[in-house]
Amino acid sequence: MPDNLTEISGIAFNKGNPDTIFAEQDEEGELFYFKPGSKNIKRIKFGKSGDYEDVAISNNQAIMLRSDGVLFTFPLGVKNAEITDTKEWNNVLPQGEYEGLYADESDQSVYVLCKHCSIEKSSKMSTVFRLKLFVDGSLKNAGEFNIDVKKIEELTGKKKIAFHPSALSKNLETNEWYILSSVNRLLVIADLNWNVKEVFPLNSGLFGQPEGIAFDKESNLYISNEGDKLRPGNILKFIKL
Repeated sequence: MPDNLTEISGIAFNKGNPDTIFAEQDEEGELFYFKPGSKNIKRIKFGKSGDYEDVAISNNQAIMLRSDGVLFTFPLGVKNAEITDTKEWNNVLPQGEYEGLYADESDQSVYVLCKHCSIEKSSKMSTVFRLKLFVDGSLKNAGEFNIDVKKIEELTGKKKIAFHPSALSKNLETNEWYILSSVNRLLVIADLNWNVKEVFPLNSGLFGQPEGIAFDKESNLYISNEGDKLRPGNILKFIKL
């Protein structure tokens, strides 16, 4: 990634189209988009600077997640410009720290994964919130789910894991959830009902700071890693076998 995407966090595709990757980084209120491998990075200015953590695309709407749980929506029609009709949603999620976002276009659902939430009374559960996305870009709460951290501990053979998820996506071919935990470099796979099935440790030499995850329409998997002063941010592609 170029310097302005050293801190690349979330990534997404529009209808799974692998020709264009949408991305954001931690500091600027901008949506970046580019062809894989291209140095021609384009951007859309949608808001003020802030700690943005993830991006999702659904029904020609871009959805941006700020770390405090505030969401921003705007249409994708305008390119290389400043969006003047961005909508801000600051009352649909409870107080907490958020990093993961996924939009399911089949039923206009948006899933938000909590890293630390005020409503969580135990570190043994991680909460996923489901929102409904409407045509005008509005979002409304539509329920919540829990990920059993004890099952993750069981599968890793560790008695205590600080599970702080950083990204999620759905494999539409298998209907499984793929969840990243950057803090301890884990990839968790859960079924459609959020029951944990498998856990894989991620090699620190390959995965510097895994912060974003997405599938394209061919079920190829992409994981983005934030960079630092010694190495640039990157996106790793894993081809479906």
